[in-house]
Amino acid sequence: MTMKVTSKTFIRKTKRGNILKIVREHYLRDDIGCGSKICKKCKHNSERPLVKHQSINTDFQDKHYLLVDTNVVLHQIDALEDETLKNVIILQTVLEEVKHLSHSVYKRLMDIIGNYSRSFYVFVNVYHRDTYVERVRGESPNDYNDRMIRVAALWYNKHLDDKIKVLLLSSDEASKAKAINEGIPTMSLEQYVSGLNNVTLTDKLSNHSCMVEETSKEPIFPPHLTPAKIHQGIKAGKLMQGTFFASVDNFLEGNVFVEGQEKNILLQGRENLNRAINGDIVAIQMLPESQWSAPANLVLADYDDLDLENNLNIVEKPKEKYPTGQVVGIIRKKWRQYCGIIQHSLVENATRHLFVPAEKKIPKIRIETRQYDKLKDQRVIVSIDTWPRTSRYPLGHFVRSLGKIGEREAENEVILLEHDVPHSKFSDEVLGCLPKETWTISATDFVGRKDFRDLDICSVDPPGCTDIDDALHCMPLDNGNFQVGVHIADVTHFVKPGTAIDLEASQRATTVYLTGRRIDMVPGLLSSNLCSLRGGEERLAFSCVWEMTPNADIVNSTYTKSVIKSKAAMTYDQAQLIIDDQNQDNSIALGLRQLNKFAKILKKRRIEAGALVLASPEIRFLVDSETRDPLDVEVKQLKETNSMVEEFMLLANVEVAKKIHSDFPEFAVLRRHPKPPPSNFESLIKAAAHLGVELNVDTSRDLANSLDKAVKLDNPFFNTMLRILATRCMLQAVYFASGTKTYDEFLHYGLAAPIYTHFTSPIRRYADVMVHRLLAVSVAVDNTTPEMLDKRKIEALCQTLNTRTRMSAYAERASVALNTHIFFRGKIRDEEGYILYVRKNALQILIPKYGLEGTLFLSPRKGQLQAATFIYNEEEQTQRCGEIVFRTFDPVSIQLSLDSSNVQHERIVLKLVKPEILNFSVPSITASTLAVQLPQKNPLEPCDSPCEPQLKKAKI
Repeated sequence: MTMKVTSKTFIRKTKRGNILKIVREHYLRDDIGCGSKICKKCKHNSERPLVKHQSINTDFQDKHYLLVDTNVVLHQIDALEDETLKNVIILQTVLEEVKHLSHSVYKRLMDIIGNYSRSFYVFVNVYHRDTYVERVRGESPNDYNDRMIRVAALWYNKHLDDKIKVLLLSSDEASKAKAINEGIPTMSLEQYVSGLNNVTLTDKLSNHSCMVEETSKEPIFPPHLTPAKIHQGIKAGKLMQGTFFASVDNFLEGNVFVEGQEKNILLQGRENLNRAINGDIVAIQMLPESQWSAPANLVLADYDDLDLENNLNIVEKPKEKYPTGQVVGIIRKKWRQYCGIIQHSLVENATRHLFVPAEKKIPKIRIETRQYDKLKDQRVIVSIDTWPRTSRYPLGHFVRSLGKIGEREAENEVILLEHDVPHSKFSDEVLGCLPKETWTISATDFVGRKDFRDLDICSVDPPGCTDIDDALHCMPLDNGNFQVGVHIADVTHFVKPGTAIDLEASQRATTVYLTGRRIDMVPGLLSSNLCSLRGGEERLAFSCVWEMTPNADIVNSTYTKSVIKSKAAMTYDQAQLIIDDQNQDNSIALGLRQLNKFAKILKKRRIEAGALVLASPEIRFLVDSETRDPLDVEVKQLKETNSMVEEFMLLANVEVAKKIHSDFPEFAVLRRHPKPPPSNFESLIKAAAHLGVELNVDTSRDLANSLDKAVKLDNPFFNTMLRILATRCMLQAVYFASGTKTYDEFLHYGLAAPIYTHFTSPIRRYADVMVHRLLAVSVAVDNTTPEMLDKRKIEALCQTLNTRTRMSAYAERASVALNTHIFFRGKIRDEEGYILYVRKNALQILIPKYGLEGTLFLSPRKGQLQAATFIYNEEEQTQRCGEIVFRTFDPVSIQLSLDSSNVQHERIVLKLVKPEILNFSVPSITASTLAVQLPQKNPLEPCDSPCEPQLKKAKI
């Protein structure tokens, strides 16, 4: 039965001047069940998730269910996720308030509710006749919600009589006092957990409710301004807001990206950083110009590493100063869960410990745990709760353990979590969208499609590739031209807009390739089977078919859905052998040779137009088929067939971009690579000039020509290094909605293409799925959806894709770093290296064979003695020790080994072998993969591969 309880009328004037009368009516019900299995009054407890009472608690000995308020959910979600807590009532009032205040916590709460084994029951109190109350005049929304919660808790206890109690858990002292006064059983979650004697659950409790400054301690940091003062300061122009990016090389430096500012705002020293954590949105106040500074050019790892304040002070007065400021408040925290280890402790039975995050940009976190002996050799997850002025480190709490340090599964989990890669199993709802495994193409599937099954189509991929999303064909025409086809897997046939599988794919955004493991964007039935263009099997495709002259000019274009049957699925090596073997003259061989000729013409045109050919040392591990341990490592060797596939994928992407932008000028999903500002090249130009090499960076063509000419006969790797460093000067290539930019902003700088998109990899990139849908509407084989024509939604989704794409690239690189560590266990090797950067206290060295970049400290670290003296020349960017001078690009010999003396800090170390320096005794240099240790010039991060190479499974 339902009844109307309230009716409110509002009068609103529309933009056209019309008067609109709005009537809101609130209906209540008496048939909403309480959810308890033992209740005999409610006739509508269909699911009955509250199946058992909570275990007896020493501080609350009655049989009971739990009812939590909003603050407990917001601040103690880690504890609520623990399996110990079951049979919990979540009020609709709490659910709606959490959704409004924190989407991430709301999603985690919904995941718990969806796990029926946890018995979390949502009680719709706002529509129940006995638990709804109207808001009184002058009552704040927070007080009203708290009153709704108390009313529901009181009703539950009366409704269930004395059969079972409902215990209200609240962290709000005022609300808790009112509840106790009204006769409601109430306590804090901390008090309740203490009565369970559960050490693991105790460690998961947030310190948020204990955020009282320790007044007895001397403050280390300045106070933060209140939100009201920050708002006033920004409005008056006295303060600026932006995103804080911590330095990976120097934990006492960072910069703030402020929209509209030509340069980032430099922050130096812990007082000016003022408790900002990487990613935070901060309010900053500019320092007087007399206090402006420049980056210290030091590599500083930790408070315990060096006499840091002195090191910052020994920096000579910079010739060029940067706008410098200080953090005066945190506008929005970007805190998340962090993976890492607990720092080794010599104190027995201690409960306070330091947690060392895996991410170098994050400070150590102080936590309390009684499980040190159990966790000391584990990878663990920790959350930050607060950072008081009186604490050198932020305070946090233990969340969970991932496994033993060094174990592959635990380390892979760290990589995925640290880079926010969605990697849980596909839900039943997603899997329910899939066709049967025995699915085959039916007669209805041919409607609106071309039948290309008789064409000599083939695919060319890396060895072991199972998600084949592109194939090619080439055949001569009677008029002397050629028909060339690029055929792409038709993923959108199976992934329909708005379905569970579509929403999941859009959030995953991309397939992630770790060493020995792949995290699919769509389930394996599609990615490795029904969508994969496997040889000899009929598959649905989206085809670009061109008529091309012998000079590779397109005279006719056709875009069509199709059915194909690949005649061969080849590796790059196999395709290369066919091209090179002139004795093979079948149609496949002839087609490959012609495609290869066309590719060379297309590449020459791109380079003449200004496309860049940059470099990044890519390595490949040969792994054991059973243990998955790396057996050997090698630099990837590229063949002509790699370039052949790349050129036709680039061509298809450019041509499709033109087509969808022509038909959808406001809503096309495109990809742009902005031109980097000249300031990004300054240090590279300076370093090259010291070696007599002049770089012109006015245009991409000028840069390409300069790089081609930059050759040194005495250093064969010089040109490659120059291209590697040029890559680091680039901005990130990003997806965007065409209606949000002017046409001249569409430019893809690295490709020298005025317009570009991603069309050729829909199995592993969601951007391509969006483009396929647009192209399908363009060629009249599908209908539009409202989402396709909503510029705001498209742009928001593009931002998600950009973030996921960038983080997946970092995850893949971190996977290479992990396998490099595993590879070096028990090995010592001498290898050739090159100096990438000369710092004030260190050299950063590249080891090309392993894609490693390491830091060699030249000044003694804490506890070390060293007789050798190094003199740094900032103007020439050199380090001198006696007669030996170290410059950028110089070759050196380095010994590589793995230091496993401390299980919590296992690391690859480098030792200088040549040139040999007497009395140089700094023994340990931490190394990371080149790809993991990214430059910090721009908050948008460097472009992974500004040339957008279409090599299979490269992130482009």
